[in-house]
Amino acid sequence: MDGSSKSTTLRHGGKVLVEALRTHGVERAFCVPGESYLPVLDALYDVRDELQLVVCRQEGGAAFMAEAYGKLTGKPGICLVTRGPGATNASIGVHTAMQDSSPMILFIGQVGSDVEEREAFQEIDFRRMFGQMSKWVAQIDRADRIPELISHAFHVATSGRPGPVVLSLPEDVLFGACDVRSNAQAYRRTATFPGAPQIHQLRTLLQEAKAPFVILGGGGWNAQACADFQEFAATFGLPVGCAFRRQDLFDNRHANYAGDVGIGINPKLLKRVQSADLLIAVGARLSEMTTQGYTLLDIPRPKQKLVHVHADADELGKVYQTDLAINASMPEFCAALKVLTPVNVPWKAWCEEARADYLENAKPVSIPGPLQMGQVMEILRKRLPANAIITNGAGNFATWAHRYHTYTGFRTQLAPTNGAMGYGFPAAIAAKITHPERTVVCFSGDGDYMMNGQELATAVQYGANVITLVLNNGMYGTIRMHQEREYPARVWGTELKNPDFAALARAYGAHGETVNSTNEFEPAFERALASGKPAVIEMRIDPEAITPKTTLAAIRVAALKR
Repeated sequence: MDGSSKSTTLRHGGKVLVEALRTHGVERAFCVPGESYLPVLDALYDVRDELQLVVCRQEGGAAFMAEAYGKLTGKPGICLVTRGPGATNASIGVHTAMQDSSPMILFIGQVGSDVEEREAFQEIDFRRMFGQMSKWVAQIDRADRIPELISHAFHVATSGRPGPVVLSLPEDVLFGACDVRSNAQAYRRTATFPGAPQIHQLRTLLQEAKAPFVILGGGGWNAQACADFQEFAATFGLPVGCAFRRQDLFDNRHANYAGDVGIGINPKLLKRVQSADLLIAVGARLSEMTTQGYTLLDIPRPKQKLVHVHADADELGKVYQTDLAINASMPEFCAALKVLTPVNVPWKAWCEEARADYLENAKPVSIPGPLQMGQVMEILRKRLPANAIITNGAGNFATWAHRYHTYTGFRTQLAPTNGAMGYGFPAAIAAKITHPERTVVCFSGDGDYMMNGQELATAVQYGANVITLVLNNGMYGTIRMHQEREYPARVWGTELKNPDFAALARAYGAHGETVNSTNEFEPAFERALASGKPAVIEMRIDPEAITPKTTLAAIRVAALKR
């Protein structure tokens, strides 16, 4: 072969990488551009009609969008950022993907291998940085290994307990010319199946129970798995709760749904879980938020009989000893339940009471001020289509969505179980880009929104017409609540001076509204829907209305009496 013919087969590493992404079916990626991975951007230009590149305004927002995409679709969300500051900004999305068990792959441009270990410009050892917050971290040091390592990344991100993978890309590997012919095929998720004896042992435990309760949670679900489990719960008459920010795993309209087992849990539901004689945890890690700070169950041996189903064997027995541990992926476990024949159900009244408690807890309550969020939630419940996607970040404001919205099924909720502020708005953008036909509503607090509010420019650029409700109480409300409880009347470091959010939205080219009272909300929401633009509705809520259950003044009074 002469030199000229040989040169036609040479491609830079960026093209090899993008070809690998296409092999594995990637249709969308989120990024903030950086000079450290220019060859990748160059290669993405060639496939611009096949792979959409969503350019964001900050790496944290881009990483949140990729995580939300992974959570929404079950396919790894792809994020591209530059080295050093770009990677540190993006780390919040990696941490979220890890704790939320969402498939994601973060690609980071890296310094050239010829200057490694010198603390070169923006150099970080990503293996050490991301080692504990991801499933796998690697650096691709040879262009001919790009197809191999990317294939492995997709398998790791989607198999077992899903999660994030981080791949570092040295500049010389991306810029260097190479002749790489890959025979890779698209990844296939690796699943774990339950054994038949385990499934039948579960039936035996149900047959012996008088007051069972189910908690659903974790990642790795899909719509079919949710439908299969819902059928099983109906057949066996089981009351079902969902773990913290996993309320869309079971249709909240179903007669067996008993509420969310998370922050601000219904006290009656808390007692019900504690008094159950059989607890079945499916997918949930039984982590801190779901177990009320590890107080819900005795450690290490719960007084209830415990069945724990999880895709990661390391989670089984990690905190709680079980009567039956099942290492299985969610779709495979839920499908296996179909072989079980019904048992006698002496807990019919128990299930009906759990449902009644949930419905009672979902009734609106009065709060201080002219803007009544309980009534706002009723308006949304009646107005939104059943497949609407609700997103939120972290803060007390999210309680309104968690307590009062009716999640109708799989992936109608996108919320960070790791409590990451600033998540809801980028997640909403990713959801709307992925499902433009669905209504997407984001709940944000004033502090929460400002952490990624600049992504409104991204929403406008890509026509992601999400509606964001910014609950503005002029403070970091959650911290203020704890501050009043622990150090009453010593308010410091939690007050905020906010912009006019509606005017700010209009400056971005979006639609802006300001709501001061309940009767202003519905027409403002309708105008936002009709605007044909991304919309921000500032909800000016009384600072005293810190939760649906109490006020700041009441918390302070109780604390001062201690």
